[in-house]
Amino acid sequence: MSDAPAQSPLSPYELLVTADDVVRYLDGRGLLGLLAETGSEVAVREVTAGNMNRVFIAAGPRGSLAVKQAPPWVQVVGPEWPIDPSRIVREARTYEQLAGSVPDSIPTIVSFDPERYVLVMEDLSDLVVLRDALVAEVGGEDAGVDYSALGRVVGRFVGELAAGTSVAALGQQAHGELVESSANPELCALTLDVVLDEPYREHEHNHWHPVLDERVRGLYRDEAVHAAVARIRAAFEQREEALLHGDLHSGSVMVGRRDGAQLVKVFDPEFSFVGPIGMDLGLFWANLEIAALAAEAVGDHELAAARYSAIAASLDAFAAAWGDDESLAAIVSDSWSFAGVEGMRRAAGFSHAADIESLPEPARAAASSRLFDVAREHILSGAEVAHPFAAAADSAAASGAAVAPDSATASGAAVPDSPTASDASKERP
Repeated sequence: MSDAPAQSPLSPYELLVTADDVVRYLDGRGLLGLLAETGSEVAVREVTAGNMNRVFIAAGPRGSLAVKQAPPWVQVVGPEWPIDPSRIVREARTYEQLAGSVPDSIPTIVSFDPERYVLVMEDLSDLVVLRDALVAEVGGEDAGVDYSALGRVVGRFVGELAAGTSVAALGQQAHGELVESSANPELCALTLDVVLDEPYREHEHNHWHPVLDERVRGLYRDEAVHAAVARIRAAFEQREEALLHGDLHSGSVMVGRRDGAQLVKVFDPEFSFVGPIGMDLGLFWANLEIAALAAEAVGDHELAAARYSAIAASLDAFAAAWGDDESLAAIVSDSWSFAGVEGMRRAAGFSHAADIESLPEPARAAASSRLFDVAREHILSGAEVAHPFAAAADSAAASGAAVAPDSATASGAAVPDSPTASDASKERP
């Protein structure tokens, strides 16, 4: 842990830095008894892995808790990059919204402290970040993920959140109040930069596989793509349809098994805001498509189909929760458009996908090329792209069965120490 003092002169509130800080904090909040009779019995380890916040696990003979605090700056950079800690207030509000509709799909929130920007929640360290599982699985480990079931959980999560926070559900006045209270200007600006702007012009943040050199030069001159991205950017900025997670990639989902059944948890909705419903689906679809492309690149066609089946399964579950067939086609088109910009930033922007970056050559080059081409097509068409594994994936999603080998077995992927995300999984800013 850091040796820095708990009270930074640059922070307007006391920060949790040491193990003793965390124990004292839990005691002061009346939560220590959930872990142990006395503080001396509590072990604390810092598991900070994401870029934005600081996270600890506190464990004692009675149980364990995750303690997450938002500093008034980007944690991975420090005070030289200040940012509003109210991001964690929005995260807490999103969890509150979801607790009544999909409680099994989110971490259980034990306490929220808006004065010190601290969330105390269920410890998820028995689960694994989905992206870590995806990388390990291509590396030969049996992650044991039922991808169709995964898709159904995430699709229902998005559908329930959208259905419960739309104008139709809340009415104009309450919806307007939600738009105002959920405004997230700094993190929305970050999304605009790294997803909807920088990848389409020369910028110091951008990098890519050398095989994409010619494609990227062409991208910067591609007026059709620029016009399409401008339309997607306008939807992001102007369409106040429902409350979103805002950053629903495979680093924001955890999977594992409890009591013999697969468990899926969606977490870290700190980018949450009221925006276009298709965005959350699109980010998730892009990341599962990337995972499928990675499997295909190493010749595992069955695994590629299994992973891709999560997309159709998520759409079915979303549609059932959303309940408005008339708007579904437009939402699907938006989703594929957002999948396109998410895929492009993973191919040629600032933050790449560990699924592809971890591949050996020449598979990495092949997957990078395919991802770029697929992302561009999504951006231009707002539609699904044909893949050789798609037919098998559709069959798996329709049957509700996973194509992956023995999805009933326990996860063989290594379990990370963090209840949030690993370095490979949480890539913003």
